[in-house]
Amino acid sequence: MGSDTFFENFVSDNLRIINRICRAYARDPEEMKDYVQEVTIQLWKSYEKFKGNSQVSTWVYRVTLNVCLSLSKKGQRRVETVSILPNDIPEEGIDPQQEQLAKLYAAMKKLKDTDRAILLLYLEDKSYTEMADILGITVTNVGAKVNRAKNQLKSIIR
Repeated sequence: MGSDTFFENFVSDNLRIINRICRAYARDPEEMKDYVQEVTIQLWKSYEKFKGNSQVSTWVYRVTLNVCLSLSKKGQRRVETVSILPNDIPEEGIDPQQEQLAKLYAAMKKLKDTDRAILLLYLEDKSYTEMADILGITVTNVGAKVNRAKNQLKSIIR
């Protein structure tokens, strides 16, 4: 598979997924660009190892979450300051749905990294089986983690 085909199939077609996950972990727009770039590099490095045993999107979720979790853990060694991305700040006259989405992302940034990953997949309407495959845990464990993360998010939003 050539580099043009790789970029088109694995990055361009899944950029929405990559951006949404990176946005949930990045502290600011520059860090988000770094996350997206690192995900792209990791996808590039590992695409030949992709055997097609799962859907391409499942593989992209797995790589993206692993990169974001890894970078997020490295970032925790720095002074803990969480800035909200510009897209997380509601502007006057913004549509209510966008405002709710911004509040959701801001609240999710207060969750543990693993709980954030579970909720991102849940919000993407992934089945528990797909979530288990992406995260490398059992379906039963996914169910318990989803319920716990949803309850924690509800507490933060209130």
